[in-house]
Amino acid sequence: MKTKYTITIAVVVIITIIASVLASGYLTPASTQSNAQTSATINGAGATFPQPLLNAMITEYQTDVKPNVQVNYNGVGSGTGISDLETKTMDFAASDAPLGASDMAKAPDALHIPETIGAVTIAYNLPGVPSGLHLTGKIIADIFQGTVTMWNDPEIQSINNNTTLPALAIEVVHRSDGSGTTFIFTGYLSSSSSAWNVSIGQGKTVAWPSNEIGANGNPGVASVVQGTTGMIGYVELAYALQNNMTVAAVQNPSGNWILPNLSSIQDAVQCVASSGLPAGDQSWTQVNLLNAPESQAYPIASFTYLLVYKELNVVPGMTHAKATALVQFLWWVVHDGQNLAPNLQYVALPSSVVKIDEVTIESMTFNGQHLSTS
Repeated sequence: MKTKYTITIAVVVIITIIASVLASGYLTPASTQSNAQTSATINGAGATFPQPLLNAMITEYQTDVKPNVQVNYNGVGSGTGISDLETKTMDFAASDAPLGASDMAKAPDALHIPETIGAVTIAYNLPGVPSGLHLTGKIIADIFQGTVTMWNDPEIQSINNNTTLPALAIEVVHRSDGSGTTFIFTGYLSSSSSAWNVSIGQGKTVAWPSNEIGANGNPGVASVVQGTTGMIGYVELAYALQNNMTVAAVQNPSGNWILPNLSSIQDAVQCVASSGLPAGDQSWTQVNLLNAPESQAYPIASFTYLLVYKELNVVPGMTHAKATALVQFLWWVVHDGQNLAPNLQYVALPSSVVKIDEVTIESMTFNGQHLSTS
């Protein structure tokens, strides 16, 4: 009896001690520890080109995957996103334009993580003229350069024999902010028109003709096009579809008139991805999906990138828990998050690109320590 009594007292004492330690906070159950390690708020800013997809990814991630991780993303344009990366005011940035040499000098150790592929559409507002108006790269450049000013100009009418175009002045809207969409679009115009290449060129911002209208972000350009008869502008495909906009069929290098859609964008990216891509810590300025040499490829397609630092302790306010949460979010984006892309008219990353992203994300550290991706 004495032995049983002694054992009972010992068990009670042990249970009391464990309860006391748990209450004091010195020991936390494993599930609580795990949540504490991953609870974080992550802030990003940049491109509006991928914003519909990023917003959908963030919503699903916070709702179904990591409810204790809050991800905030502000679509302010690629130019501002890159600036925020350089000043380290955001945990990650997004840009449709890869970092140039001067950007890399201001943000040493930055990484490129392609997260999706989209297209820039040529959207217009011409009552009675549905999607599919034929336009060449040279004509588009002439319109945006201000040398073609009427919708029934012979240059346009001659390649649209089955459409009677109105004697209506062409109104032009472009991005007013530093924009990766502008970088993609002006890159296409530079490759299509020697006059454009010489006088204006490619950039996130360029010297537009003074009589054109400027609007902020893809949503701003889409709104102006929709609200003004005779207007033409360039917007990312997701915005064109969301707003039921009419868009041009653009002639590709094979001479085919191609509407922007998942299939024609997929043709463009597969062609380039199969030829080899750089590592995430290398320059991506030479990666170009424009005018891909595939017969059914839409000619104005592009990767868009998430930008982060390889060593995350350079970001003010970064902690090990926050760095881990960021790495895990990025890992999810390039894997399960890709399932959301097709319904929003973005192309899911090819497996070859995912493999590059995996190596890139696994290289990220905090205070020299590698971070768990799961």
